Amino acid sequence: MPETQATTPALSPLGYSRDAFAHACAERGFSAAKARTAYTRCMRGRDPRALPPLASLRVAPIVRRLDEPCPEGITTKFVQRLDPPESGRFAEQGVPHLDIESVIIPMLGRTGRKTHTLCVSSQVGCAMGCGFCETAQMGLVRSLTAEEIVGQWWAARELLIEEGRDEGQAAINNIVFMGMGEPLDNLDEVLRAIECLTERSGANMAMSTITISTVGRVDGLRRLVDVVSREGWKRLGLALSVNAPNDAIRDELMPLNRKWGMDELQQVMLDLVRVRAGRKILFEYVLIPGVNDQREHAEQLRAWLDPFVRTAGRPHIGLLNVIPYNPRRDSPWPAPTEASVQQFVEWMLDMGVFVKRRRTKGRSQMAACGQLGAPEIRRRHYTPITTNESPVG
Repeated sequence: MPETQATTPALSPLGYSRDAFAHACAERGFSAAKARTAYTRCMRGRDPRALPPLASLRVAPIVRRLDEPCPEGITTKFVQRLDPPESGRFAEQGVPHLDIESVIIPMLGRTGRKTHTLCVSSQVGCAMGCGFCETAQMGLVRSLTAEEIVGQWWAARELLIEEGRDEGQAAINNIVFMGMGEPLDNLDEVLRAIECLTERSGANMAMSTITISTVGRVDGLRRLVDVVSREGWKRLGLALSVNAPNDAIRDELMPLNRKWGMDELQQVMLDLVRVRAGRKILFEYVLIPGVNDQREHAEQLRAWLDPFVRTAGRPHIGLLNVIPYNPRRDSPWPAPTEASVQQFVEWMLDMGVFVKRRRTKGRSQMAACGQLGAPEIRRRHYTPITTNESPVG
């Protein structure tokens, strides 16, 4: 007997591909063909009223936003509120709600075309414990569902369209999983979200415009070797937060390194380059004064990056992105000077590394890299998500 609306929560197209949504609707007694049409009208035409009676669009409301002008436009951090914890440990500890943070970053290409990159969160908080990151100070509260991840894209798109900031182009051009949380710690839901975002009858984003950034969960990276081997996934962008030139410094900055050291990390990244037909890996390096910014650190980092650097018979297969440290709350370190950032970049260039310096945007609004996180939530316990859907990958 098919499930009915009375016994099952309403379906949301966010988090589903079109065919998966149609299949779920068919299981509940609704026409799959009509469900496919309704899905496209909702996701492409921005018309939630087109959905069948057993479906609804659920997007967490934006409860706060912060804007910061930059040369390319306006950087916007917005906060969506999940259902408040009515009881249990969060309410007992005085946490009235759970929020997720996302950032819309304006970009200007070499041709002068303006685009917007959306930095999305995959978790509330993070379990990785990196000392330089604001989100890590929260601990891991819970992972987000695919629906909640894609809901950030929907909210960002609506915000830009309503304010006329899409300039007649796609409101969101790129998505980076660089917000709150470690994407590989929630990989099934992240992959489901990407399937929805790349659905041609839906959000219709190219796989090459989506990037997963990780602190280096080697088990998750090994799963990605299989995932990106599949048809349609090879162009998925990958970024690794290296942030240290050797194991001793990385152990201190990023506790995960004590389980998977830099040699093992290097090998799995080379495996990913191989299955992605040589598409470049982005290596992120947060430059922290007095920690990882000296000449000897540059030389050690160059040695680790050696397999990814251009030689006579091989092009660059790695890009180093130097990120000036953005101080978290109660940070033990200041931001680096512009001169020290430029010096480090020049050292890497002189040693033949393909390197770029990331522009700092949103620092004053706690919207820059490493600054996302709700200050009222600190070191909470993990709440797992539950889903009846089959995992991807």
